[in-house]
Amino acid sequence: MEEVLAEVGSRLKRIRKQRDCTLAALSETTGISVSTLSRLESGQRKPSLELLLPIAHAHQVPLDELVGAPPVGDPRVRLKPVRHGDSTVVPLTQQPGGLQAYKMVISPRRKEPDPRTHEGYEWLYVLNGKLRLVLAEHDIVLKVGEAAEFDTRLPHWFGSTGDAPVEILSLFGPQGERMHVRASPRGK
Repeated sequence: MEEVLAEVGSRLKRIRKQRDCTLAALSETTGISVSTLSRLESGQRKPSLELLLPIAHAHQVPLDELVGAPPVGDPRVRLKPVRHGDSTVVPLTQQPGGLQAYKMVISPRRKEPDPRTHEGYEWLYVLNGKLRLVLAEHDIVLKVGEAAEFDTRLPHWFGSTGDAPVEILSLFGPQGERMHVRASPRGK
């Protein structure tokens, strides 16, 4: 911490000189005396927020630049899409096992049903386009805002209607977990 504080003075001086600003001009802008600014730059005065904030504002730089704060990592989560045949799948959950969430974009080329079965339970929600769902003997089209849930031990297939890509949100429980429980109102 002492090293970081010791370097603030030289950083302040360098930034001021780059902006072709005198101590007197900076003093006028910030309201901090010339002697205090000089002592800050020479390291004879410890920097404080009360002194650094007006200087950062006057130079129009972030406070981090004045104190030499280490760069902070990007807080955004970077999702990695995976191609599976005619679909792009974006895993939304990071932990293995249990319920898994995916965003899927299914190409209009995927339109020939090829029903499969496996253990689990799935919930689909259409975000964009039209989804064709073949589930056992049922063949239905789901539109934006519509959802379906089913036991994946039933023969099933889903894809585009063939007109355009379809985007869906898929929640899948490999052990057959249901996605939600429907609650009935309590009797009075």
